[in-house]
Amino acid sequence: MQTNKRLTEAYKKAFPVPFDKDSKFVFFGDTHRGDDSIADEFGRNRPIYYHALNHYYQNGFTYVELGDGDELIEHRHFRHIYNAHVPTFRMLRKFFNDNRMLRIYGNHDNQLKRPEYVRANLYQVPDDYLDESVPLFPGLEIHEALLFTNRETEQELFIVHGHQGDPLNDQFSFLPFFGIRVFWSLFHRLGMKYAATPAKSREKRHKVEKRYNKWNKDHGIIIICGHTHRPRFPKPGESSYFNVGCCIHPRGLSCLELTDNCLTLVLWRIHTHPDGSMFIKRTVVAGPEPIENFQMNPETLTE
Repeated sequence: MQTNKRLTEAYKKAFPVPFDKDSKFVFFGDTHRGDDSIADEFGRNRPIYYHALNHYYQNGFTYVELGDGDELIEHRHFRHIYNAHVPTFRMLRKFFNDNRMLRIYGNHDNQLKRPEYVRANLYQVPDDYLDESVPLFPGLEIHEALLFTNRETEQELFIVHGHQGDPLNDQFSFLPFFGIRVFWSLFHRLGMKYAATPAKSREKRHKVEKRYNKWNKDHGIIIICGHTHRPRFPKPGESSYFNVGCCIHPRGLSCLELTDNCLTLVLWRIHTHPDGSMFIKRTVVAGPEPIENFQMNPETLTE
């Protein structure tokens, strides 16, 4: 019941985003940008991520980040993350300058829910070469959730990180925060990989996703999440819970596109030509599927 209540509270306070068939959005989640050390699992996919961002920027998409963008539990200072990934942040700044960036916070970067933290750390950043601060995202607002509403049909898409469906990372978040900040960051730097992520735990994944499905069935509203690191694209008639996956998978990254009132699940991975040269390829995994095919009547949905 607490989970349903938390998701509903986030829905009621969600930042409104109108869209139509001409709108183009791409949803990324759980990039977990770190400090470029051995513990930075984003590092191996950084060239893929940069290439994908450039593709979406050149093609007029608005970038939507679904939380856990910056690994602010393991790393106390955002400036260390920025200095490790300056070209990446410069690409993100291009979206921001064009008013094509929307961000929400997750459980690994929930410091961003405090406007004073965002103002002190993300509005401007120190430049090591110029020895002065330079603008990054001045005036950036970061929300808990977004509510996309179709201008013509009024169909809604509820966008939230998803830790609201995971009590240990929401109501009792101080427990994992302490453990990760004090102990796990050390083990991670020694080469240990995440063992407790929902994507690697079938039981936990089932419990968390079951909560998303229940909220969707109770409200009849498409819900798009991250958090579990597991991509999901339901079939029409099923519970309309979508998941963008993550950007730290060993073999690439996934994201969700919204174009022409359709949703599409996409993978970006490195492939090779017959001569051995490598290239980055966008592969459609599911869709495009019109959002109107996902029922708005809660009583007709199945899990």
